[in-house]
Amino acid sequence: MIIDIHTHCHLPEHWGTEHEDHWEGAYGEPYPLVTPESFDAAMAGVDVAVTFGMAAGQAGVRTPNAFVAEFIETVRTPTIGFAAIDPSDPDWRDQLDEAVELGLQGVKLYPVLALFDPLSADFDDFYRTMTRHGLVVLWHMGATPSPIGSLAVSQPLVVDEVARRHPDLVQVMAHMGHPWQRDTNVVLRKNARVFADVSGVPSRPMDAYLALVHAQEWHTVDKLLFGSDYPLWTPDDAISRLRGIAALRAGDLPFVHEETIDGILHRDTLALLGLTVKDR
Repeated sequence: MIIDIHTHCHLPEHWGTEHEDHWEGAYGEPYPLVTPESFDAAMAGVDVAVTFGMAAGQAGVRTPNAFVAEFIETVRTPTIGFAAIDPSDPDWRDQLDEAVELGLQGVKLYPVLALFDPLSADFDDFYRTMTRHGLVVLWHMGATPSPIGSLAVSQPLVVDEVARRHPDLVQVMAHMGHPWQRDTNVVLRKNARVFADVSGVPSRPMDAYLALVHAQEWHTVDKLLFGSDYPLWTPDDAISRLRGIAALRAGDLPFVHEETIDGILHRDTLALLGLTVKDR
């Protein structure tokens, strides 16, 4: 079974002007339009997908919970929806209640653009409420091309402190926290309910090579989950790139084992995170 834990369903207009102003220069093109049809075509080899939008109030970025809920009902692919919430919003409790009512099973957080400090005690009630509802936190973790973003609040050691204070909260660090993947591995090792997805990681082969070799050395491979970061990459493309990392050799240095890639691709992510697929 292949589960893609990291896909996006949001529309270009959900970005406001942020993508056009700050991302197109890095990616070289406008944000692509995701439709239920294009999503299903891309997910053809995937058994279950998890999808979400984005929320960062200060950047003018917002995907409504209802949009995600409607999207997952429309696609043919078995798909689990996550909300996107900015916990600095005054009405975050109402947004969480709505997400639960709509059957969404997690929340995508984007501190690097929302500019909230995950370590602030102001957000402890948010984490406690997430834990009480059994919701998964999926953090955008690591880099951004946006000059308004704050890298200081987007590093893996932030998640370590949240996990220390809220050990029952299930958390996923997207992108293995790139470019701080070694920090991600040490955070994974010490926190039982913290995981990382590999979405976007193989797009930078040397970083990916080191990240996955370090995961082998730190014995954290079993905490790594497959994610494509669709629509930036399709699952097929992401899988091919991961296989390519396992083919790299550098003299007598350690290398990424094929079984490492197989383990990531066929991880029982639903069981690990406590997610369920709705019967249709």
